[in-house]
Amino acid sequence: MNNAYFVAGTDTDVGKTVCSCAILYAAQQTNITMVGYKPIASGSENTPQGLRNSDALLLQQASSVSVTYDDVNPYTFYRPVSPHIAAKEEHKTIEFDLLSQGLTKLKTQADCVLIEGAGGWRVPINNTEYLSSWVKQEQLAVILVVGIKLGCLNHALLTAEAILADGLTVVGWIANQIHPVTDNYTAMITWLEQHLPGKKIAEIPYIPMNKPDKEITTHQQLAQYIDLSLLSER
Repeated sequence: MNNAYFVAGTDTDVGKTVCSCAILYAAQQTNITMVGYKPIASGSENTPQGLRNSDALLLQQASSVSVTYDDVNPYTFYRPVSPHIAAKEEHKTIEFDLLSQGLTKLKTQADCVLIEGAGGWRVPINNTEYLSSWVKQEQLAVILVVGIKLGCLNHALLTAEAILADGLTVVGWIANQIHPVTDNYTAMITWLEQHLPGKKIAEIPYIPMNKPDKEITTHQQLAQYIDLSLLSER
C-alpha cells in the first residue's frame, strides 16, 4: 500500500466523501492508520471555531489518528462554488507549497494519507492551474469514484484518460450508486470493469443521507464494501 492516495471524482456530488470515509473506516478495521486530508473545501459554515466544512469534519472524524481541523483542511471557503471563484471572492491565493506541507505533516502521523479532491479532475484553483496539477506534482496514486448514473460511462472514461495523460496511475475505482434506482446498473458496472484502468475496490449501494447525525454510523457500515487488499495487488 502507498503512503498516500488521491480520491478523484468523475464530477461534483458523486460521493467522494462517502467513499473516502468508507475507506478510512475500512483501514481502521484492518489496523492501518490512515488520516483524511481535504486540502480545499468550498461550502462551509461559520462556527465559534471558524469556518468549518462538513465533508472535512467527516474525514477528521473517520481518521485513525487525532488531527486538528486545520491539518485536515487548510483551505476552507464559505460559498459552495469552484475553488478559483471562492478564492478570488475571499482574496486568497491557493498555494501548492501549503498543500504539500500539510501532506508531509500528515504522512508523519499515519501509515497512509487519503486525500479527497474537490469537484472533478480538472477543477481550477486559479485562471491557469488546477488541483490536478498539484496531484501530478506530488505523483499521487489515484482512486476514482464513479457516481453511477446516466452519462457516467463517458465521464469515467474521460476522467481516467485525463489522469493517465497526466502521467499518473488509477490504482482503483469505486462504483457509487447515487440514486435509489438506476436503469441498466449491472450493464454499466460490467462496461466499467472492462474499460477502466485499475481494480474495482468497491461497489457502494445507495443509502439516503438525509440525517446528518446518522452519517458517521452509515460510513462505518459502508466500510464492509471496501477491499483495501486490492490496492496492494499492483
